[in-house]
Amino acid sequence: MATFTLTGQTLGKYHILEPLGSGGMARVYRAFHPQLNRYVAVKVLRSDLVDDDSFSSRFSREAQAVANLRHPNIIQVFDFDVENDITFMVMEMLDGDTLHTRLNDYRVRGEQMPWGDMIRILLDVLDGLAYAHEEGMIHRDIKPANVLLTKRGQAVLADFGIAQMVGGTRHTVSGALLGTLNYMAPEQGLKNICDERTDLYSVGIVLYEMLTRQPPYDADTPLAILMKHVNDPLPLPRSVEPAIPEPFERIVLKALSKQPEDRFQTADEMAQALHTAAKNVEIDIPENISLPLSFSTPTAPTESVAVFSGTSREQLAEMEFTDTAATDAHLEQTLADDIAALKAAESPLVVTGTTGATKIKEAPSKKLTVAQAIVNSIGLTVGGNMLMVMLMGFNSQIWNKGWPVELFLVAGAMAMLMTAVSSIWLLIPTYIILGNGLLFIYYAGTGNWEHWSFLWPLEIFIILGTVWHTINLAQDRKTAVQKSQQIGSLTLRRALIAAGIAILMGLFLS
Repeated sequence: MATFTLTGQTLGKYHILEPLGSGGMARVYRAFHPQLNRYVAVKVLRSDLVDDDSFSSRFSREAQAVANLRHPNIIQVFDFDVENDITFMVMEMLDGDTLHTRLNDYRVRGEQMPWGDMIRILLDVLDGLAYAHEEGMIHRDIKPANVLLTKRGQAVLADFGIAQMVGGTRHTVSGALLGTLNYMAPEQGLKNICDERTDLYSVGIVLYEMLTRQPPYDADTPLAILMKHVNDPLPLPRSVEPAIPEPFERIVLKALSKQPEDRFQTADEMAQALHTAAKNVEIDIPENISLPLSFSTPTAPTESVAVFSGTSREQLAEMEFTDTAATDAHLEQTLADDIAALKAAESPLVVTGTTGATKIKEAPSKKLTVAQAIVNSIGLTVGGNMLMVMLMGFNSQIWNKGWPVELFLVAGAMAMLMTAVSSIWLLIPTYIILGNGLLFIYYAGTGNWEHWSFLWPLEIFIILGTVWHTINLAQDRKTAVQKSQQIGSLTLRRALIAAGIAILMGLFLS
């Protein structure tokens, strides 16, 4: 059966030209206003969502409030009306991708959105939310499909007030809930209670998805998703993606607290936390969001252009908008086709141009990594001994005082292996060898071998302290891998410094 369309008809003052897309609550058309010589987007609400008795007054009230919002990070609403039982809103047209589409692009390409871009997008969203909240408006439906990304490098919030307009009806129509419950706060889904903290919960879900490339809760039915938001503990972002900076995880945990009073209380508070987190991990926040991946990949369709937004949008006489929240089936099929094509190619994806993206490379096999570490370890040991032999030309007795260099070279080799295999347990032999090297460099350097008689308890301290420290690190399995890599790299540097000191002692004290 053919889908009903308004294409070719006139709705109020607007000539409907073509459909642009549809979502759970509305269908969007490209239209033309002949008197103003301007293209606009006309969003027609689904008839089954607006048939309750109180809708007319609620629509008029909410649409008026939305039309009064003036902010560079909120899409501008020009007009609203009801004609022949068709309820519609008219807004500026922005042609380009949404955050939903951008995240799908990154998933298909096996890339992570740059941390700086994530923060920039969220700061734009929170700036728009802070303004709307001050004006008494709650969005109620924040999700990636409602965040538009512009060519000028700004994020713009769309669909303000739509969820409130359809009111209680939307809680009885499953089609309007699908794709939204993934981002809905527990109190909103259970009791339809919404305030500023409800919006901030949704922003937290968006941040979680940007960091991990997946929402925290998913299930086969809307009710199952809702109950996970209510009851299930949050899967830690760093357990999904260990590379996530720890301050970002703390922000997610606070934003997604089950109880509203435990979350950020205002958009400004959450924005300040993001600024602080970025500063703590030395991430530069760009003034503008990176261009879409399609701008710098040779196979991208030419129609995938970005959008205009912000203060620059007010200077445009003709603006376009594409509601890329097209049907879920179409998006899923597109993503599946892209993934299938990548698998069929059986070769790494090569992205040309400067997208600013952080490429997530396929991890090399552990055997190759360990082999490289072994080769490097042998090279370190042989190289250190060759240097000692060469320095014998300056001082033939260099080994008398400098022989502990061998222990430091072995400790450095062990540190390389620990980093390669990501095993925190290799810290035990590495630290024991390094600690003994420090003791022996004292004995050899001073010649006071008799001091062993009262310094021997240090051996017990080194062994037990190392074992205790390693066991503590290994208890948190989520961070043990990352810790082993960080400590391995740091220990290698310490071993090389100690080896250099041993060589200098052997050279000048022998």
